[in-house]
Amino acid sequence: MSPIDDHVAALTAALRGPERAKSRLIEEMHDGLLDTAAAYADAGVDEGEAARLAVRDFGTIQDLAPACQHELTIAQARHTARTITLTAPFLLACWYLARGDLLWQQLATHLTLIATVAALLAAATPAVTGTLARRLPTPHRLPLAVAWAGTTASAAMAVATLSLAVAAALATNWLLLTAAGALAAASHAVVATSVRACRRCVGLNPAQPAAG
Repeated sequence: MSPIDDHVAALTAALRGPERAKSRLIEEMHDGLLDTAAAYADAGVDEGEAARLAVRDFGTIQDLAPACQHELTIAQARHTARTITLTAPFLLACWYLARGDLLWQQLATHLTLIATVAALLAAATPAVTGTLARRLPTPHRLPLAVAWAGTTASAAMAVATLSLAVAAALATNWLLLTAAGALAAASHAVVATSVRACRRCVGLNPAQPAAG
């Protein structure tokens, strides 16, 4: 492998984020390195030396990784926020189906409402990091806030699923509660995966405090 390939491979291994965004960023870095090496080669520098000089000009992995990881952390926050937001209709359906007089139903209703509020709070993230970000700086702690909002929603849905399972066993309208439990479980599974990825990104980003 050439010095450029080695450098790109090391940078790829050091970063975490959505695959599409990460692939695009790595491709841009690779193309930039090739262009720089080509400029050195056109100036008469040996091909191998041109590659080494290009790598030198771009900086070490320690130099590049923080800025790259910050960009990917924002991308992951957007992805997680979209995932949480898209579950909001299902959470509202769970809240509607779970309403009842049983203690377990009431617990599930409150937990689902908490998860819905967390989902709605996350809904603003794509706007703040999208078009609006061209005019206003992205809030420093936004990825951390998304990670915690997602964690809250995911945990609430996990406990709500258990509560609905118990309520279904005790209630006469067990079919509705079973459907609500299935929606809650599916919402939890979808959100939890994206939230874990967001928390990992926040933990790798030196500009952010760890998400726990």
